[in-house]
Amino acid sequence: MVDDRLAQSFRLIGADYHRYRPGFPDAAAAAILPRRVDAVLDLGAGTGKFTGLLAGRARRVYAVEPSEQMLAVLRATLPAVDARIGSAEHIPLADASVDAVTVAQAFHWFDRDPACAEIARVLRAGGVLGMLWNDADPACTWDRACHRIAHPGLVGEGGEPSAASDLAVAAEPPTASDPAAIIGELPGFAFERMTTHPWSERITRDDYVQRWLTVSSFLAADPPMRAQMVAAVEQVLDTDPATAGRAAFTLPQITDVFVYRVLS
Repeated sequence: MVDDRLAQSFRLIGADYHRYRPGFPDAAAAAILPRRVDAVLDLGAGTGKFTGLLAGRARRVYAVEPSEQMLAVLRATLPAVDARIGSAEHIPLADASVDAVTVAQAFHWFDRDPACAEIARVLRAGGVLGMLWNDADPACTWDRACHRIAHPGLVGEGGEPSAASDLAVAAEPPTASDPAAIIGELPGFAFERMTTHPWSERITRDDYVQRWLTVSSFLAADPPMRAQMVAAVEQVLDTDPATAGRAAFTLPQITDVFVYRVLS
């Protein structure tokens, strides 16, 4: 089940979320929308970290997000987007009104069955649902260590933000080798493909630490526990050869994209 306490933790951090959270590579948007479409909905759009990549791929771009604070940031940075308050379970769009729905870093917070029914409702025949998560590069030992601090109870090496680990926060850790099994069957949809897109960003140490303070487990922790978690992240950065004594470093990322098609 979705942990409502964790899910609600993002509601009041719009500016910090937009400043510190990573973006996404354009290749991830191309993997979902290889051709321009008439209309696309970015669902659970947050501050628009992914929404901006859709502008050149659709004539109309909608963004739906339950947090007023996050949506205010999106409206300020992407004024051409039709941004609306709403949720995955109650999408404020008409039936068969979009060709594609994208969900970046958010599907694990949805109530799966009603959300899938709503997404299917707003999609036109043959429309696609594209979900994506940024994941830690397995070769980056210091970032993986920090992910384990954020989510010590997860099976495996991952942590937020990632497809497998984000879903594990809300449900059971995936164990199957089939990429589609990470998410599982979605009612009303057929799995089509998964693609993986490596990329990297240059980030300062201070911004990297601040990024973790926008992650649900840090946000939901009480102040003493949060301080312990931050100290543990800083210890990793102080002791790993790749980060020790450095004010900035290159952070590798992997973006996993999952594409489903609505069943007619």
